[in-house]
Amino acid sequence: MLKTRILTAVILLAVLLPVIFCTACTFNLFNALVVGILTLAAWEWARLLKLTPKKCISYAVLVGLMLCLLALWQWQLNGTLQSASQVLFGDGLFWPILYWIAAFFWVAVVPFILMRQPTLAVGLWRVLLLVAGLVIFAVCWDALIAAHRVGPAFLLSVLLVVWLADSGAYFAGKRFGRHKLAPLISPGKTWEGVLGGWLLVLAITAVVAGTIRLFGVSPLAVEVDSVSGWLGMLAVLTLLVGVGVVGDLFESLMKRQAGFKDSSMLLPGHGGVLDRLDALLPMLTLAVGLYGSLLRFIPI
Repeated sequence: MLKTRILTAVILLAVLLPVIFCTACTFNLFNALVVGILTLAAWEWARLLKLTPKKCISYAVLVGLMLCLLALWQWQLNGTLQSASQVLFGDGLFWPILYWIAAFFWVAVVPFILMRQPTLAVGLWRVLLLVAGLVIFAVCWDALIAAHRVGPAFLLSVLLVVWLADSGAYFAGKRFGRHKLAPLISPGKTWEGVLGGWLLVLAITAVVAGTIRLFGVSPLAVEVDSVSGWLGMLAVLTLLVGVGVVGDLFESLMKRQAGFKDSSMLLPGHGGVLDRLDALLPMLTLAVGLYGSLLRFIPI
C-alpha cells in the first residue's frame, strides 16, 4: 500500500508541477487540468450524497460544463483565458459574493454540521450541499486560476500549506497522538496531529518568508508578511490550517455517513480526488479571497 501511495504521488507531481510552471502560452493546459480534476471531484461529491450513478454523472457533467462556460466567458471578456478573480480584485460584485458564500459555508455551515451531525444525504441537507457544491467548485476553479496568475510560486506555496499540514499531522499523530479530535467522525485524527501540522507549517513558512522569493513572485507567506507583519502571517496561516482541518473532517463525515472508506478509488493508494482536495477546497477559498479582497487593500 505504501509503495502504491508513493508511486501515485510521484506520478501526480510529475504531471502537476510542469503544468503549474508552464509558460503563459500553455496556460490553457493548466485550466483544462483544473476543470478535469474538479469535475471528478464533483462526481465524488454527488456519490457521497448517495445519488444514483446516473445522477452522479449528470452532476459532474453539470459542474464541468459550468466551469467550461466560466472559462469561455473570461475568454470573451478579455480575449485571453484569465481568472475571473480580476473582478474580485476590482470593483465587481459577482465573484466577491461567491467567495463570501463559499467562505461562510466553510467557517460557519460546516462547523455547525460537524457539531450537530445531521444526515446529509437526505432531504434539504442533500439539496443544500448539491447547490453549495456548485459554488464551492466554481470558487475553487477561480482560486486556482487566480493563484496561478499571481505566480507559480504563490500557487505552490498555498498547496504546500496543505501538504505540510497533512504530513505534519500524520507523523505527529502517529508519534504523539493521545487525544482524539473527533472520535465519532474520524477516529484516527488527534489534537496532537493538528498541532504538529500547524507547527510544521509555521516552521517551514518562517524559513521561506525569511529567505526566498521564487521566480520573482512572493510566496503567500511573504505577501502576508509584507502587508501585515509576522503577527498577521501567523493569524492567516493559523486560519488556513484550521479551515483545512474543518474540510478534512467534513469529508470524513460525508464518507462515514455514505458508508465509504474513500471518496472513490480513482487514485490508487490515496482513495479519491476529494480525499486529496478536502483541505484544499476551504484553504484556497480563504487564501485567495484574503489576498484579493483584504490583504491588497486593508492592512491588518
